[in-house]
Amino acid sequence: MIGRAAALLYGLASYLIFSASFAYTPAFLGNFLVPKTIDVGPDSGRAQAVLINTILLGLFAIQHSVMARPAFKRWWTRIIPASCERSTYVLISSLLLILIFWQWRPIAPTIWHVEGWPAAMLTAIFCMGWVIALASTFQIDHFELFGLRQAFDALRGAADRVQAFKTPFLYRLVRHPLMLGLLLAFWATPHMTAGHLLFAVLTSAYILVGVRLEERDLVAEFGASYERYRERVPMLMPRLFGGSGAPAVQTRREA
Repeated sequence: MIGRAAALLYGLASYLIFSASFAYTPAFLGNFLVPKTIDVGPDSGRAQAVLINTILLGLFAIQHSVMARPAFKRWWTRIIPASCERSTYVLISSLLLILIFWQWRPIAPTIWHVEGWPAAMLTAIFCMGWVIALASTFQIDHFELFGLRQAFDALRGAADRVQAFKTPFLYRLVRHPLMLGLLLAFWATPHMTAGHLLFAVLTSAYILVGVRLEERDLVAEFGASYERYRERVPMLMPRLFGGSGAPAVQTRREA
């Protein structure tokens, strides 16, 4: 019982660290409220800044994808309790995100800078992206996605839950609404600097690779059911006309 309570405290701590890092991210990208942002920080040579920023994002991408794979999780849960597996993934991801905030090097040249209604429109898209990303986690199981559900179930001695098909609204529009929201948030800015562009390009490349790895795992887990869903619902770009009545799988493991 003590071990289960410790796992719950660990899960809560990991979730709080995630919440703080997630809340910081829009301010970091939007250059508001916080002292260290994507365009404000220590001055470095351009080549050094590109190298450091690429390494930081590469570490995050490698960890985020490797630890999400079923083969890694099977090996990892031989070392740590299964109830702590997701919390550990969330904790390490959050710490790497904090490392990016801390060590990111701005690259100053401006790619575009708009004002007036175009700036307002881009800011609105930026905000909408974060709303979509957060809302998509609650449309599946927010607390399972970030490790709390597993810790609470272990404390109660409950059996592992069986993942089921369901049809949340956003998952009828695209198969990966979380990633769609992040893409909107990463690219929509009135002032795009070279550093922000580097961030947007590299994270977008990771997302495109990550969702394909995720899809491979989902096909392996759900077989023909997910294949039919994939045929009906687009991956990231919603269809402008028509819709999908396909049941959306509960994609709890966004890579």
